[in-house]
Amino acid sequence: MFGSTKARKQEPSVYVARNEFCQIFEKDMNSLYVLSLLLTGDHTIAEQCFVGGLHVAQEGSQVFKEWAESWARRAIILNAIRMIRPRKIADGTHSAADSSNGNGLTEHAEIAGIVDLPAFERFAFVMSVLEGYSDQECSLLLGGTRADVTAARTRALGRMGRSAELHRKVVGIASNQKTRRDNSGSEPHLTALPTLAASA
Repeated sequence: MFGSTKARKQEPSVYVARNEFCQIFEKDMNSLYVLSLLLTGDHTIAEQCFVGGLHVAQEGSQVFKEWAESWARRAIILNAIRMIRPRKIADGTHSAADSSNGNGLTEHAEIAGIVDLPAFERFAFVMSVLEGYSDQECSLLLGGTRADVTAARTRALGRMGRSAELHRKVVGIASNQKTRRDNSGSEPHLTALPTLAASA
């Protein structure tokens, strides 16, 4: 009885493996890149944010599989905050998107309007209106008060218009970019994309 040991069937892990985040970032490349662009306001920085976001996602210890996609988006946000530090330039200065970098997303007025917002307003707007973060979460991540977040969002909404309609249009733009690329057979304009395979 003690001498015979049965091979125990290995249960599949409930946590996301590092290589699975690569698959998530490839599958959701368009929406994650648009999120990177909306936060950073610059195509070149957005590419760096996208790839850096993968590393941040992979560093997350024991992320449940059902949380994987939301964790990937959170990783993009955390990386963008680290790169841009929007609280330090909440005085109204901002960087406009460089629409010459070639992927054509800022030809859309909705995206161009968001990336042209001052940095703190842009982060507050994207995080709270488009991503659904609470004012408390935004204030903790951005290093401001809830009143700062509320005021920044109000100013952004005043410039951007109705949030629900804008959200629908931005999501549609990301989907259309994917369809256009799938039909053309060409790869998205992400110069840092090969890093994904190497990161697994």
